[in-house]
Amino acid sequence: MNPSFDENAARGRFDAAVWKKLWPFVRPYKNKLLTLVVLMVVIAGVDIAMPLFQRYAIDRFITPSSTDGLALFTAVYAAVLLLQGGIVVVFSRTSMVLEMSLGRALKRACFVRLQELSFSYYNQTPVGYILARVMSDTNRISGLVAWSLVDLFWAAAYVVGVFAAMMALNVRLALLVMTVVPVIAVITALFQSRILRTNRRVRAVNSQITGAYNEGITGAKTSKTLVIEPRNDRDFSALTGHMYRASVHATMLNAMFIPIVLFFGSLACALILQQGGYLVMENALEIGVLSAFVSYALGILEPVQQMARVFAEVIATQVNIERVSALIEHPCDITDTPEVIRRYGDAFSPKTENWEPIRGDIEFDHVWFRYPDGGEYILEDFCLHIPAGQNVAIVGETGAGKSTLVNLACRFFEPTRGRVLIDGRDARERSQLWLHSSLGYVLQSPHLFSGTVMDNIRYGRLDASDEEVYAAARLVSADAAIRKMEKGYLTDVGEGGSRLSTGEKQLISFARAMLADPPIFVLDEATSSIDTETEQLIQHAISRVLTGRTSFLIAHRLSTIRHADLILVVRAGRIIERGTHEQLMALGGYYHSLFTAMTIDQQTL
Repeated sequence: MNPSFDENAARGRFDAAVWKKLWPFVRPYKNKLLTLVVLMVVIAGVDIAMPLFQRYAIDRFITPSSTDGLALFTAVYAAVLLLQGGIVVVFSRTSMVLEMSLGRALKRACFVRLQELSFSYYNQTPVGYILARVMSDTNRISGLVAWSLVDLFWAAAYVVGVFAAMMALNVRLALLVMTVVPVIAVITALFQSRILRTNRRVRAVNSQITGAYNEGITGAKTSKTLVIEPRNDRDFSALTGHMYRASVHATMLNAMFIPIVLFFGSLACALILQQGGYLVMENALEIGVLSAFVSYALGILEPVQQMARVFAEVIATQVNIERVSALIEHPCDITDTPEVIRRYGDAFSPKTENWEPIRGDIEFDHVWFRYPDGGEYILEDFCLHIPAGQNVAIVGETGAGKSTLVNLACRFFEPTRGRVLIDGRDARERSQLWLHSSLGYVLQSPHLFSGTVMDNIRYGRLDASDEEVYAAARLVSADAAIRKMEKGYLTDVGEGGSRLSTGEKQLISFARAMLADPPIFVLDEATSSIDTETEQLIQHAISRVLTGRTSFLIAHRLSTIRHADLILVVRAGRIIERGTHEQLMALGGYYHSLFTAMTIDQQTL
């Protein structure tokens, strides 16, 4: 977030440059917006006419006790009411359509950008931040445009029209009302800015309370085992205390603001009644005109407050626009060139007919690499050729940087210098989706989507038949475990797979990857968090399904990679040794030390 922008927002400065960013999303709906503005002006005209009907009825029917022309007056008055009701219906429907359409357009733009952003963005950005931009901020923006900004036109048209009507009826009384309205406007502006700031604090503390609730629920077991309930209670009490004080402050401001505005509104009415009463007694003013002035004096309070409120909301909503724009405009670390997109398509419109089949031959050609937020090079002039079908294991201590090579090979990151070749061609000469669609990736902590086991496996290839899903599960030794579940393949996995054990989730994710039949496989610590029995099942499956496929095994347990074609040893972000298991053991270096220490630990256990 731009600090200067936050400062401008806090000081109540309007920034036209921020609102220009919103125009491309509003432009497709400009006709609806124009329709709403016209409807609001018409409604304002009807609202202005109502006291004039009142004046006409008093002066033509009530004062002279006559009913001449009453039927025509009633018909016209009823027609105006029907017109007003019809306009309100059309306005409400159009506003809701505009709000939903604009909100959908903003959410769609955010979603598209999130699909295009590379893994580094998600590594650096909290999920809560992203959700707030996509949901809360877009809703706030669309609501302001569809309702509040349109209300501003009604308020402005009403105030101008009322002053014109009052000047036409009686200049002296109109000037009297005009002396009170600016005072109400200033008071409203001052209070609205303070109320807005206080409500922001209330929303901010409310978000913290929601986060505390979430953390308390998801971490309930940890809290109980650490016996930190008293501390949690103190922290939560502090948050609710802040919420209480901020809410009370907001309530007090509202409690002060409303009576003050009503007082000045009543003062305006009193002045009109006092001055207008003398004029009526002197037969210089009709009672109907005085009645219309009182209605105008009371009615003008709302649009003045409305304008002050909308202006305050406009300033506040600039922050929301800036946040959404920052997401939509966030640069992608990895992009396909226009030439590549023309030939291979993009993530949303892939031209699969032009995709060449992948064999899985991978070569690092004088690669230099450092992470976008890092200073030192992780790889320096690194060269490595991995023939198609070769099994490569990457080992090292936790945090050593084992995933760097895989991230480059899978094009989750791109070399700072040098090239990564896939089947003899620079990976950047083909689309990201072309490569990613040929990857099978099994994580240490796999994510399952809400739905059944069958649904989750089928994510590997959405057009797969049930029989193909069963075959993939059998191939990775997951079928037996799945059929032991309550409803077999129709078992609901719960949110994120919460109803399954780690081993069951691992087997399902392995089957999902296998269903895609990828030429390149990545197993990222795939057996480090599961029980021995499940590990044996997965190891047995690995030995079968990885044959003939290029594969990367990121492993902590060295016993699982002894038969790899190539072992790369990573330490402090650098590859310090490479070779087969036998070669590295004979070398007597760092790998030998790791393997020996782990073997001793296992024997001790």
